[in-house]
Amino acid sequence: MTSSVPASRIPEAVHRRRWAILGVLMLSLLIVVLDNSILNVAIKTIATPAPTGLGATQSEIEWAINSYTLVFAGLLFTAGLVGDRLGRKKVLLGGIALFGIGSALAAESGSPGQLIAFRALMALGAAFVMPATLAVLMNVFEREEQPKAIGIWAGGVGLAIAIGPITGGALLDHFWWGSVFLINVPIVIVALVLMTWLVPDSRDPRPGRLDPIGVVLSVVGLVLLVYGIIKGGELADFTDLKVLGTIVAGVVVLAGFVVFEKRSDHPSLDVSYFKNKVFSAAMSAIALVFFALMGVTFFGVFYTQSVRGYSPLESGVLMLPLAAAQLIFAPRARLLVDRFGNRATTTGGLVLIAATLAAFATFEADTPIWLLEVVFFLMGTGMAHIMTPTSVVIMQALPREKAGSASALSNTFRQVGGALGIAVLGSVLATSYRNGIEGELGLLPPGLRDTAAESIEATLGVAEKLGPQGRALVTPANDAFLHAMHVTALCGTGVALIGAVVTALFLPGRPPAGQDGEREPELITAAD
Repeated sequence: MTSSVPASRIPEAVHRRRWAILGVLMLSLLIVVLDNSILNVAIKTIATPAPTGLGATQSEIEWAINSYTLVFAGLLFTAGLVGDRLGRKKVLLGGIALFGIGSALAAESGSPGQLIAFRALMALGAAFVMPATLAVLMNVFEREEQPKAIGIWAGGVGLAIAIGPITGGALLDHFWWGSVFLINVPIVIVALVLMTWLVPDSRDPRPGRLDPIGVVLSVVGLVLLVYGIIKGGELADFTDLKVLGTIVAGVVVLAGFVVFEKRSDHPSLDVSYFKNKVFSAAMSAIALVFFALMGVTFFGVFYTQSVRGYSPLESGVLMLPLAAAQLIFAPRARLLVDRFGNRATTTGGLVLIAATLAAFATFEADTPIWLLEVVFFLMGTGMAHIMTPTSVVIMQALPREKAGSASALSNTFRQVGGALGIAVLGSVLATSYRNGIEGELGLLPPGLRDTAAESIEATLGVAEKLGPQGRALVTPANDAFLHAMHVTALCGTGVALIGAVVTALFLPGRPPAGQDGEREPELITAAD
């Protein structure tokens, strides 16, 4: 994907409208990224009992997020190959249309199960959009303009992360929870019309072979593993035979996937890449930082909305410092890398992430809100100084002709790390909360006890139904959640510190003065 079409082979009509084409590509990318950041502020509302929400349990909320990330991660490689084979424009149009249909169906979901299924359908479309946008971009810009174009393209991702929570909060303040999905439909229609008119088609004259068995093994293995982890949190018992059996089955299938890919002559995941310790360390850092951060986002929404009482819109605004720090520091992270090297910059970023997660373990119901804002800003700063240097390292660790695969692989690890973070840290949160609240539910009818112990939203929902006598549950519910949040934050801190140790041991230090060959990896980093 690093090689571009020579200037002489780009038709003049395409060259003239290249910036308009970039705008359309950013529009399609915007809604794919926007959807996940919008959902972050909506999870508390969706967990609220009907008619306000769907009354989704914590495990169902985790699946609503993870059904998207797992399908997206599992199909990313194959989607890129299908685009190379059939034509990027066809795949882009099909992917965005499928995403729009999934969004409309998700908005009208009548149960958490339907929402989970329709989110998976949305991910199927999104998986075909993400690689196709970059491939089209590389085919409509001349080499000298590609760094600028990809920088703007990457800025669209940052913009989506920033405006997603605020957009979601504004919609939830005025409309029902399904509006956070329905908002995608008009944008999809506009994008489809503009793509059909503006975007040229292109394909790889020598496309790679598809790897359907590898895709099925990877998705099945990840789903079994994540299901087992989430089920363990739901039952507050990881020794349950169903939980253990599912986790072991997931690990076995994933091991089978690795063996199959090792022997395949057209693997979707080239396992030989991981023989390079630098490459493996950088991938681990990406996965671990998203593991920790996705877990924090998950419990952070319940902390700001359920415990602190902020509206969805206010909760979205509170997330702005995190996005702002990424927008400010991500383009400037290379300055630190040039001065101190990849190892010091990345390790410092992970230590900063660990410190901010540890700060969450000190937060109470009356902690000054400005402290939360400072922690979010520092968290975004740490993230910016991890993602840029690790992306550069990944690109430099492999031959240049493998840059496309490396970029897709880092995206996949990001998604898988986030999915496992929500599953593992969400399960820690659920188990700790259940253990903390169960002693306070003795006066409830037996049928309500299990329901009320599932999450803080479930407890507060039961308390509201009971009227005045239910008010006694509110303070214990807040206390139990805060304790569970502290335990979960400390687990996230440990994960971030493990990442810091890995990068300190294996990432390269400061490059020798005058070393060149960094321009192209930098270009790919912006896109990633």
